[in-house]
Amino acid sequence: MLPDQEQLMEMLKNAVSWFEIPVADFARAKKFYSTIFDFELPEHQMGPNLMGFLLSEPDGVGGAIIAGEGCSPSSEGILVYLNGGDDLNIVLNRVEKAGGRILLQKTRITDELGHYALFLDTEGNKLGIHSMK
Repeated sequence: MLPDQEQLMEMLKNAVSWFEIPVADFARAKKFYSTIFDFELPEHQMGPNLMGFLLSEPDGVGGAIIAGEGCSPSSEGILVYLNGGDDLNIVLNRVEKAGGRILLQKTRITDELGHYALFLDTEGNKLGIHSMK
């Protein structure tokens, strides 16, 4: 069923506004994500949780790794695709060196949709990565 005009006006630019990747060992996970993205994740204590923020544009969709009560890593459930930049192989080539495991190498979707790959982080979370090239 197609949305009507009123529903279209309520629709937002992105389906996702924020995401959190649960981690058991914050230091290990921070090192992993800092290594694969070649960026030192800034961290901040948010109540009982410790968060490490991933790079994003100020008006873009952001996310963080998060450790604390109720944060349980999993390879099942929701699958988040991280931005792989111009060519996801740059990030993907750092995954195993950082302690993760590649589940699916760079795979072409279509010329219009780009490429994706899947990996497990050091905490056991399954994530995707996407790029156009």
